[in-house]
Amino acid sequence: MKSLDAQQLRRIPASIWVLGFVSLLMDVSSEMIHSLLPLFMVSGLGASALTVGLIEGMAEATALIVKVFSGVLSDYLGRRKGLALLGYGLGALSKPLFALAPGMGLVVTARLIDRVGKGIRGAPRDALVADLTPPQIRGAAFGLRQALDTVGAFLGPLLAVGLMLMWANDFRAVFWLAVIPGALAVLLLLFGVQEPPRSSTAPRVNPIKPANLRRLSADYWWVVGIAALFTLARFSEAFLVLQAQRTGVPMAWVPLVMVAMNLVYALAAYPFGKLSDRLGESKLGLLAGGLVLLIAADLVLARAEHWPMLLCGVALWGVHMAMTQGLLATLVADTAPPDLRGTAYGFFNLLSGLAMLLASAAAGWLWDAHGAPSTFYAGAGFCVLALLVLLAYARRARISAGV
Repeated sequence: MKSLDAQQLRRIPASIWVLGFVSLLMDVSSEMIHSLLPLFMVSGLGASALTVGLIEGMAEATALIVKVFSGVLSDYLGRRKGLALLGYGLGALSKPLFALAPGMGLVVTARLIDRVGKGIRGAPRDALVADLTPPQIRGAAFGLRQALDTVGAFLGPLLAVGLMLMWANDFRAVFWLAVIPGALAVLLLLFGVQEPPRSSTAPRVNPIKPANLRRLSADYWWVVGIAALFTLARFSEAFLVLQAQRTGVPMAWVPLVMVAMNLVYALAAYPFGKLSDRLGESKLGLLAGGLVLLIAADLVLARAEHWPMLLCGVALWGVHMAMTQGLLATLVADTAPPDLRGTAYGFFNLLSGLAMLLASAAAGWLWDAHGAPSTFYAGAGFCVLALLVLLAYARRARISAGV
């Protein structure tokens, strides 16, 4: 089994590995800031939980909505790397603004620039992964890239904890240091990723003209709808940070909640990606399992009053992410035509972005108006709805297959 795993890893193209390390470095940079940002806004700038929810929802929705346009443009141009480079460049340029921010205005500006960058790079990068990888190991490739991305997502908060302890809770000093890995990510993408060759004679076609949009199948739109419900059930992770503070964790140690979640996510993402390749038509069962785990995570977090129970809920959240995020990206690639993959990822993220905006705003309002547990109970309720829709789609797929 170990030799088989090693053989499969060797089959993954080198550019996928490089894209994974690009994601790792940018996530180190981003999470050094984002794991502290809710605390910085609440304790340093006097923001409410509703304000945090609105800003986080607006920022993440901006990223996901921008992916529509970058995905369409990457299909039209037939090139992905340039747009990915622009997106990572904007992400790197936003980092100094957090350190310079005197108030909420510049924080919001920096957050939006950062998320616009994420939006620009997201769909072209995912389409590039699909373009570079043979279909039979696509789940493993997405899982590997997601795993490396998530290594950065737990290294960033871990660095933030150490630096906050070393520098006596100096938020701005940590924000300044986060500039370095962001710049390294841009340089690695520029020199380390080779885009697959494209036919120079192929005519450019508008990917969003009606004739092309009709080529996006009903199965694809079912995947998009299910992913939007997933996002509605899984509001911004800023609320995991606020819940850690609410349970009495000292401020310098609060980012450890993101370390724990992303460590579990990173360790489980690649194995679940491989499993999805082996499951074939049974992949939907893995999605359903992820939703069940998210329901369990929400219920545990709603009742968490002490550090051990909080960590249990956060770990369940991380396993759910590992089971579902790479799999949803794989399902988009499987159900969309190759020349419309950028567009497909764009619409996929558009609906998810709108759901993130609604979910984070609602989570912030519930937190302020009815207390932290109500936020997590509402998330569990949306999970049940998503699970019902997923079961309806699975039944439709079985009927279509004549099973």
